[in-house]
Amino acid sequence: MAATSLAATARPGFAQGDLLPSWNDGPAKRAILDFIARTTQPGGRDWVPVPERIACFDNDGTLWTEQPVYFQVAFALDRVKALAARHPEWRTQEPFRSVLTDDRAALAALGVDAMIEVIAATHTGMTTDDFTKTVLDWLATARHPRFKRPYTDLVYQPMLELLALLRAHQFKTFIVSGGGLEFMRPWTERIYGIPPEQVVGSSGVTKFELRPDGAPVLMKEAKVEFIDDGPGKPVGINRFIGRRPVLAFGNSDGDQQMLEWTAAGSGARFMGLVHHTDGVREYAYDRPSPVGQLDKAWDEALRRGWTIVDMKNDWKVIYPFELR
Repeated sequence: MAATSLAATARPGFAQGDLLPSWNDGPAKRAILDFIARTTQPGGRDWVPVPERIACFDNDGTLWTEQPVYFQVAFALDRVKALAARHPEWRTQEPFRSVLTDDRAALAALGVDAMIEVIAATHTGMTTDDFTKTVLDWLATARHPRFKRPYTDLVYQPMLELLALLRAHQFKTFIVSGGGLEFMRPWTERIYGIPPEQVVGSSGVTKFELRPDGAPVLMKEAKVEFIDDGPGKPVGINRFIGRRPVLAFGNSDGDQQMLEWTAAGSGARFMGLVHHTDGVREYAYDRPSPVGQLDKAWDEALRRGWTIVDMKNDWKVIYPFELR
């Protein structure tokens, strides 16, 4: 079944014609449409049974912007400032002093362990329900420093169309992200149409407790349980999904092993990378970037013929608000 005839199999709600209207015609768009067509044509050589139509997407840099810092990091930094009155010792204690004085250079010099300490201080010691409310309140009020818009406005319109098209052809769409599980789950269904049970992410330990009034709660503890990044992504897919994806999309070296795991399966497979090439409408970065570095995965994609989406050339628009 040719990609050009894919419209004929679209489910109700999709108009006949261009099923990915925010994508420019080119090799990436044609490869996506061809893959969906081949894998959903009954009796075709590459047909994939519906239960096996698993599609996994990284989040940061793949479904929404990740610059100048990962949005969960921005949330954690804002939480330090919101909680500072309760912790006067933070004014002189690193890494909190650097956060409170907006000394990003000093904070970066402190390394990954400093950021882990910030996240531990701002993401734990509360119930999961309280944390969900905190995340949603922040998303409702926080604004991106460059675009001056809510962070959830900075999702990629072309990827929203792809998610919807896959679901229209009975693919089950999952997020598989290095971001925090409980940071993402409160909003992914509203923004992406991906319910919380289809979100795989990094997680901390939670503990069941009964409060004095007998109410059961889950408390977030300052201990890492699982890191869903790099080689952790195939492990997370195996643990929480239980099926190898037939399609996977990422944007950085942290997604390389997920794409390798997808490619190693039998039958038709699709491996995609979003390459950030548009410094005018979004950001341009790859090999030397401290956020979303695309280096080894890029080399492997070129060597193995994976699909690379060039943001500048392949996307007509980047954000939904551009359509309005």
